[in-house]
Amino acid sequence: MKTLTVANKSIVVVGMGLTGLSCVRYLLTKGAKVIAMDSRSALTLNLEVPLFLGELDTGTLSQADLIVLSPGVDLNTPAIQQAIESGVRVMGDIELFAQFNTFPVIAITGSNGKSTVTHLVTEMCKAAGKKVLMGGNIGVPALDLLEQSADVIVLELSSFQLETTYSLRPLVATVLNITADHLDRHGDLASYQQIKLRVYNHCGFIVCNRDDNLSHPVNTKATMSYGLSQSNTGFSWDNNKACILLDGKTFLDSKSCLLVGAHNMLNIQAAAALAKVFGIDDDSIRQGAQQFGGLPHRCQTVSMFNHVRWINDSKATNVGATLAAIHGMASHIKGKLILIAGGEGKGADFSVMAECLTQSVDLLITLGKDGDKIACLHPNNVTVQTIQEAVLVAAEHSKAGDIVMLSPACASLDMFVSYQQRGDCFAQAVQALAA
Repeated sequence: MKTLTVANKSIVVVGMGLTGLSCVRYLLTKGAKVIAMDSRSALTLNLEVPLFLGELDTGTLSQADLIVLSPGVDLNTPAIQQAIESGVRVMGDIELFAQFNTFPVIAITGSNGKSTVTHLVTEMCKAAGKKVLMGGNIGVPALDLLEQSADVIVLELSSFQLETTYSLRPLVATVLNITADHLDRHGDLASYQQIKLRVYNHCGFIVCNRDDNLSHPVNTKATMSYGLSQSNTGFSWDNNKACILLDGKTFLDSKSCLLVGAHNMLNIQAAAALAKVFGIDDDSIRQGAQQFGGLPHRCQTVSMFNHVRWINDSKATNVGATLAAIHGMASHIKGKLILIAGGEGKGADFSVMAECLTQSVDLLITLGKDGDKIACLHPNNVTVQTIQEAVLVAAEHSKAGDIVMLSPACASLDMFVSYQQRGDCFAQAVQALAA
């Protein structure tokens, strides 16, 4: 592949978020003549390049040698389309990354689970002693990764990024799943699917979700599959033994993992398949899976104090998220499930939780502005004033094998600055139990 020439070229970077700023920095190191644009009317940035704010300048765009579009900027924006019609090449940060990258890449996309799988793969590679860098749609912009050396780069990729990517050649790639998302930008599910599947273009090895037909490559056979369905090849799940299988044989007992829930068993499989195809040994794959406790505030195990699993799901700021978390725990609950919920309900109808709470939750602890609206849905409930008090009550009523989960079904702003602060306070209160 011929490397893109950017030295002394007039390049307009549109969108001055983290990704756009990384593009500006990288292009300057390559000697490009960079112009920055952003649709916001006011923006304070310390840039060494001209900055155009407000309505995109069609004249400047149409006269550029290249436009680099941030993921948040729609490719169908009239000014961008006019520049394309004028013959100006448009690409995103991942395409720019692909033009200059020399390291092996593991690429991960999908509608759900991308961040968890990206972190899992990274941990598995680290366990094998690899120098691994992680970024893209999560954490560090992809171009910033090129400033370092690596054995492998693990990229999380969004549909917005893939929409303007043409030359990425990942060594291994997967589309985790496809459900309707971002249709306001992509138009329909078929268009969204086609954009996601672009990650397989020029890919060395394909890993796919056996149970999600929309995520399968077209006219190409996958190297390895994974799924919750039974299979004698690839990774699969034994529901009776609660373990992950490889080629029909036990590979990893879910009890040894900090992650819980059927969706996370699928995430571990996806990461394990990607790592194995890349060349990571089985022991390192298991070690990475066992040590990763999940992303902060998303069904994250924060402690196993007294053999009770304490889960921080503070990110569950609506009813649907909490119901999903409870259902996800179903196969992992050996003892009681104690749920801590409540906060600012945002006018939600909590009655839809009644059946699930009655059937799956043994003790309901509520707090916050709308905690009483949830409490009345369960006969065994306790009302508290603080997260710290909730943790103490849960500790009094729990024993080995139980699960205590903070999954509020509410926003946090009645008591906290953010759901992150709420989750941090919960984790700190749990840690204080062992002090």
